[in-house]
Amino acid sequence: MSRSISRRSLLSAAAALSLAPRLAQAFGDASRFIPALAQHRGAWDARASGLRRLAWELQRRTSVDVLPESRPVQLASPALFQSPFLYLGGEGALPALTEAEVANLRRYLTFGGFLLADANDGIPDSPFDASLRRELKRVIPRAQLRPLPESHVVFKSFYLLDGAFGRVQVKPQLEALFIGQRAAVIYSQNDLAGAWSRDEGGSYAFDVSPGGERQRELAFRLGINLCMYALCLDYKDDAVHLEHILGKRR
Repeated sequence: MSRSISRRSLLSAAAALSLAPRLAQAFGDASRFIPALAQHRGAWDARASGLRRLAWELQRRTSVDVLPESRPVQLASPALFQSPFLYLGGEGALPALTEAEVANLRRYLTFGGFLLADANDGIPDSPFDASLRRELKRVIPRAQLRPLPESHVVFKSFYLLDGAFGRVQVKPQLEALFIGQRAAVIYSQNDLAGAWSRDEGGSYAFDVSPGGERQRELAFRLGINLCMYALCLDYKDDAVHLEHILGKRR
């Protein structure tokens, strides 16, 4: 199996070329996987504990070198290019992005970055849903979200899965925005990170409905698949696993 080029390397090169040359030198200091949490002018950090828990599970279940934390990052900042995985969630409508945020996010996605958008309110056709579609249209004008088929490689990048899971089951399918053949944005309306989140006492913060703890486990598996997809530039359908993970699973 041919090795995949890491998204991290590509993003580092993009930053070094035109945004912040100093990032190319500092990139090795941040080589461990840390999910980035998109800061915006609305409520943006409600699922920070969920991302930390997902990172911890990724470290426990795979051979990926992980720092079990979440890293807030401003959408207009060159620091965006330090992470191949960006999470954008919220309840209620997203505020309109500034032109600087739109331009930087466009460059991030174009050069290999991955965005997981997650509707934390978990209701169909919510204000978050409408505003996300509006802002993504500004970021990538010629593309739009469309249903992600269950045959897509994201459903087999580590675990074999057959659907979309989260704190609730509002939509049976994920949606994706493609740049070329790559799903640069994947969108869940099921509050995926709500299923991962913990409270200050260490207990899970939210009940999962209707499937309970089995549904929560499937939400973690989907999150790990999304991380694995984000960490690689591309997959072949007949060779979707990284070599060291195949060895670990054997």
